[in-house]
Amino acid sequence: MDFTAKTGSAATVRTDCAVVGIYKDGRLSEAAREIDVVTDKLVSGLVKSGDFRGQPGSTLLVPKPAGLGARRLLLVGLGEAGKLDLKAWRKAHGAAVKVLLGTGAREAFSFLSSETVADADPYTLARHAAEAAEETAYRFDEMKSVVETPPSKFNRLTMWVADRKAQSAASLGFKHGQGVAEGQSLARRLGNLPGNVCTPAFLAAEAKKLASAHQGLKVSVLEQAQMKKLGMNALLSVSQGSRQPPKLIVLEWRGGPKQKAPVAMVGKAITFDTGGICIKPAPAMDEMKFDMCGGASVIGTMATVARLNLPINVIGLVPAAENMPDGLASRPGDIVTTMSGQTVEILNTDAEGRLILCDALTYARRYKPATVVDIATLTGACVIALGHHLSGLMSNDDSLADELLRAGVEAEDRAWHLPIGADYDEQLKSNFADFANVAGRDAGAITAACFLNRFTRDLSWAHLDIAGTAWKSGQAKGGTGRPVPLLAQFLMSRAGVA
Repeated sequence: MDFTAKTGSAATVRTDCAVVGIYKDGRLSEAAREIDVVTDKLVSGLVKSGDFRGQPGSTLLVPKPAGLGARRLLLVGLGEAGKLDLKAWRKAHGAAVKVLLGTGAREAFSFLSSETVADADPYTLARHAAEAAEETAYRFDEMKSVVETPPSKFNRLTMWVADRKAQSAASLGFKHGQGVAEGQSLARRLGNLPGNVCTPAFLAAEAKKLASAHQGLKVSVLEQAQMKKLGMNALLSVSQGSRQPPKLIVLEWRGGPKQKAPVAMVGKAITFDTGGICIKPAPAMDEMKFDMCGGASVIGTMATVARLNLPINVIGLVPAAENMPDGLASRPGDIVTTMSGQTVEILNTDAEGRLILCDALTYARRYKPATVVDIATLTGACVIALGHHLSGLMSNDDSLADELLRAGVEAEDRAWHLPIGADYDEQLKSNFADFANVAGRDAGAITAACFLNRFTRDLSWAHLDIAGTAWKSGQAKGGTGRPVPLLAQFLMSRAGVA
């Protein structure tokens, strides 16, 4: 989709559709008032008659409005007057794009940006306009033999700005927003693909394809024999019940000064998780194709980094494996020696994500990273704690945690800081190994992070548990691409570009 920013009057602009806001109390936005004057009180009449109430994200499309330069008029609810924040504005913008995609309009002029949005400038509005539009327009139909809904004609959105200075800021916002959206869409696509297509080998091939499209992005893949030589026995214990060989995908971006230590991102990619010998119940097991969304978010974020040519050094590590029940599969009670030399008693083969992550976190040390962030659909306990709205954040570095929390707020991809510590760590005790891979039901998301922290104690490290945010269930089933926006903002802030 193309995005532009211009000044103009809602009453006279020539466009396929003019988009204006209405507040919940019936108050018209400035652009809506302009239109009301030249249309013989069309807008205020619709409000007074009760045909439109301005509820947040509600819409009403008016075709061929007499007196307007626009061929269509789209009213969008902005909620309560005086309380329009970025989240509500983005919701309204996405709702408008959803309607536009279902019309014959090829382009539209949005005046939603003429309203005051709390803590948002033209750059921020433009960036979120692009992200929300692309997120709304995303479709996954590549596995269908017949596509019932034809592609939309809508492909250009113009956002109102006050002057040239705002226009310049908005142009940068559009550029950054499209870069984030590209990475998020890639992560969504990889998550939505079925497990018989998106195998560890497929993920590795997609990473190489990404590198071939972006000069400066380097990809290498460690094979099973190399992992065995390195002592990655925890990772290998997960894949040994599968016919799909594991891969450790390494993506390198060196956009910053050569001497500057990189940020390392490590993303869990279990391309399908049956639970292994501790097999999962059948209902909703199909959704375990999403257990690779941590790895998908790393690949997606690296796409954003390369697209925006960020001046920062970043290493992306994606340990990829399939967890299957087989005669060779790991058994409860098995003990493995990790790459770090620490031994782990596998009490539950369905707690496999931390087993592939721990060896990848140890491998990340060779890059002498300034910071390590791992991303994983790790625990159902995190879903119980936070639902599907916020990702769980745990860290051994409070300043890093604050940095990630701020990035989440700015990106509208929020996380919540949960504790870790010695009291929780005690729960991992084992009679037979250095520690176990599970610690019981109590504080399950936290003890999983404590497990990972045993491999990162002298690093600046944070863990994002995205089990509740990486995908949606029900009628809206599909990958969300989170937390690509959070990670992209975190890296853009570190690079000093946003």
